[in-house]
Amino acid sequence: MSQKRISLTLLMILLFMGSRTVIAQELSFLGGVMQDIKRDDNSYSWQLEYKQRMGEYFSYSLSYLNEGHIPQHHRDGHTLQLWTHSLLLDRRLSLGLGAGPFYYFDTTAAKAGASYANDHGWGTMVSFAATWYTQSRLLFLVQANLVATGSGPDTVSTLAGIGYQLDATPVMSPLASVSRMPGKTSNNEITLFAGRTIVNSFRSEQALSGSLEYRRKLWPYLEGTVAWLYEGDKRLTRRDGVTTQLWAVREFSTPSLALGIGGGAYFNIDRYRDERDRRERARSVSGIVTLSASYRLTPDWALRTSWNRIVTSYNRDTDVIMGGIGYRF
Repeated sequence: MSQKRISLTLLMILLFMGSRTVIAQELSFLGGVMQDIKRDDNSYSWQLEYKQRMGEYFSYSLSYLNEGHIPQHHRDGHTLQLWTHSLLLDRRLSLGLGAGPFYYFDTTAAKAGASYANDHGWGTMVSFAATWYTQSRLLFLVQANLVATGSGPDTVSTLAGIGYQLDATPVMSPLASVSRMPGKTSNNEITLFAGRTIVNSFRSEQALSGSLEYRRKLWPYLEGTVAWLYEGDKRLTRRDGVTTQLWAVREFSTPSLALGIGGGAYFNIDRYRDERDRRERARSVSGIVTLSASYRLTPDWALRTSWNRIVTSYNRDTDVIMGGIGYRF
């Protein structure tokens, strides 16, 4: 399990928990194009961003950026950025400049033998964003991202998207007052998941997946989970095991909606085939990082969706995307 990966996850969790001020939060989705600066290669790009205001002129954001597919590189990653802002036109327009570390996952050509390799590493991401606030909770934004790494391609992505102010009174401002997080409602949750596993290879092999998860609220912003995860049979790997994660979680408006980011360890048994079609069985400990959202239907039942990234040291990274129903008590 990557120690750098664990460090980045814990830093995200601490900042996510540490922002206890009643300032608006924004959740945005953007799409556009990406250009390799060094080569004449381009592809699609999309980004999911959570931004937390820290006063009138500063904020931080946690983002997932997918840089599409260019020859020999299928790269995406997570970034934590600090932002400074200026407010114009009666506070309807915000111009922001952000920068921070970018931890990437790159499916690239193997140096020898195998058909691909999963490369992990650190880079830097610098962003410029222009955000237009409306009279509702909706906002519209355009953003440019510059990603520089030591070994992979350096890229520029140009994106446009739509966002939503969580827990904000719609007053055409990024600094609208918000309701404070409600008190604890349920300490425990058991969720049954089903979904798909996608191998981070050039062929993106897929299989059915499933999981049974127990979640425990530890403090108002902190939760822990233990789960059994089955990733299905994807020919390259047939993997299952136990995951343990620590989570930062925020609830909005009412306990109906909650967003969280988790990170931890995946203790698994992997039955896989090598390039010569020989079956092998190995025990390993991998990293796991998960984005999750839940919506409470009743006081006892909730819908939950989770996007798990399995991080390995032997070129078998996967995305496990699942949805399920949970019982809270």
